[in-house]
Amino acid sequence: MQQDQPESQDSGQNKPGGDQPGSVFSQQFHNQPVAARVPAPVAKGIFTTGVLVQDGAYEFVLDFLQGLSRPPQIAGRIVLSPGVMDALVRTMDENIAKFIQTYGPPAPLPTPAPQRRPTIQEIYENFKLPEELWSGTYANSVLVGHGPAEFFMDFITSFYPTAAVSCRVYFAAQQAPRIVDTLRMSLQQYQRKMSGQQNPQSPPHNPNPNEG
Repeated sequence: MQQDQPESQDSGQNKPGGDQPGSVFSQQFHNQPVAARVPAPVAKGIFTTGVLVQDGAYEFVLDFLQGLSRPPQIAGRIVLSPGVMDALVRTMDENIAKFIQTYGPPAPLPTPAPQRRPTIQEIYENFKLPEELWSGTYANSVLVGHGPAEFFMDFITSFYPTAAVSCRVYFAAQQAPRIVDTLRMSLQQYQRKMSGQQNPQSPPHNPNPNEG
């Protein structure tokens, strides 16, 4: 699935070939993520056993974990806008539904023994975050696919002149329901938080403006 990005609009003043020397102009363009190039270092992808999601006012940060490696580490960090995050959740739901239709439901993962939920600080103390991942990798569209035993996500930067895959992530089919549940929960929490900020409760009405 792809998420189309809004096209740039002509400014209406600085046109190509205008009278003003060195004038600036904008031109509409549109890249198709389905035709995105895959750089060689990205093509092999990374394998993940889970995802940790953070959100800010304008973005989500997805940290893909490798719990089997020693020491455990974060294998990839992706930065998405809320719109792309919403598209990712919907696309994952669609892929899981198609997987079930074709292959049956993924085998359930063992239920871990009840234990204290670690804090985010404890998680990041346990999982090594390589220095080259500190700033993350931006993506403004995403493709999701699956086979009989695994799923993949292609995170794409759709910039002129060439759309390119910025990160490719693989995970076992059994992990797919848990990963999409984590993504959905984080998105819903963000939407509730933003809704509360946009619709604050009105202060009590004071008929006499001189009274405190």
